Amino acid sequence: MHPSTPAPHPSTPALKEWAAVVHALLAGRQTVLLRKGGIGEKRFTLDAESFLLFPTTAHSHAESTRPEHHDLLTAGENDCRGGHVVIRARLDVVEAIEVRRPEAVAELEPFHVFTTASVVANRIDFRPRRALAVLVVRARPVLEPVVLTREERFGGCVSWVDLPVGEAIAGPAAVDDEELHRVGRTVRQAVG
Repeated sequence: MHPSTPAPHPSTPALKEWAAVVHALLAGRQTVLLRKGGIGEKRFTLDAESFLLFPTTAHSHAESTRPEHHDLLTAGENDCRGGHVVIRARLDVVEAIEVRRPEAVAELEPFHVFTTASVVANRIDFRPRRALAVLVVRARPVLEPVVLTREERFGGCVSWVDLPVGEAIAGPAAVDDEELHRVGRTVRQAVG
């Protein structure tokens, strides 16, 4: 009898996102993600339609967030203290929309926590030949948040990381599907 090979550790795709945005999504205060890709990528690709969110704070600056959402900054920072991160959200992509009219990006403000000026500077003007993607997402809380030790492989300015966790069971959506489809229609009409 031959010794068996140990089963590989399960992994789950996770999208890196500001920790404050994780809290905004779970509170129903944000329904879209604005993606163009990290510095280490040529462009953003949607590698999975259902994924966890890996919270970051490297670029979470108060001046990029509208004042009425500043309370989320502290909540987000608490998820990234010391050498640990807390995984607390699973997202499903409802719709992916390419921004064809970036001059109308201010019309998206009801669907995210950022200032329009920061969206223009950090998303539209960053690599201007690349299109910005708006992901309308269904956010659900992970019923048992996962605390991970921060590892070097989670670093770098890239969009996606594989997390050493199995399927995380998620609770009910923060925003219902009817509202998310309305958001998708509004985004398409504004910038699509």
